[in-house]
Amino acid sequence: MVYPKKTFFCDHVFEVDEQIYEPAEDTFLIADKLDVKNSDVVLDVGTGCGLLAVLAAEKAKRVVAIDINPHAIECANRNAQTNKVKNKIDFRQGNLFEPIKENELFSLIIFNSPYLPSEPDEDSWIGRAWDGGPNGRQVIDQFITKVPNFLLAGGRILLVQSSLSDLNRTFEMFNEIGLKATVIKEIKVSFETIILVEAKI
Repeated sequence: MVYPKKTFFCDHVFEVDEQIYEPAEDTFLIADKLDVKNSDVVLDVGTGCGLLAVLAAEKAKRVVAIDINPHAIECANRNAQTNKVKNKIDFRQGNLFEPIKENELFSLIIFNSPYLPSEPDEDSWIGRAWDGGPNGRQVIDQFITKVPNFLLAGGRILLVQSSLSDLNRTFEMFNEIGLKATVIKEIKVSFETIILVEAKI
């Protein structure tokens, strides 16, 4: 296999390095529903190669893109440069919301979460992109618990997860923090259904 590989989406070209999750059905599930306004301040959690951050930056006022994987941050920076939106994206390395300042708030937060049940823990960089712990909810639960601290009033969340990682629990957790969650798109693959959840007040 020759790296970097290339992924194409709507006239865009993205390089994907060997240690980065390659955009797949779950990525494109969000991309197809990514309705961004000129006034939006967007947070892309787990940006990977930066595909969603780049698409958001074409319309958004500003985008912050985070990934725990340093190789992803480097690759996403290159892709933002190639697609001529680097001046609108702030790339930061870190886990979930760790790189976000206390006073930073966002009108749209997107997260293609690690959602597959797995055991034992996956230690590789690319493995962390899909490893959701024993029940697939390890990272999802952390995200939902912390996300209200960074969401503007009237803002919304787009979260991808699997049918294998307890969709009902996601609805319950969003309800507990005062957000209403709905499924806005889903796609069936070989052994699961990949689900796009929107949550807002």
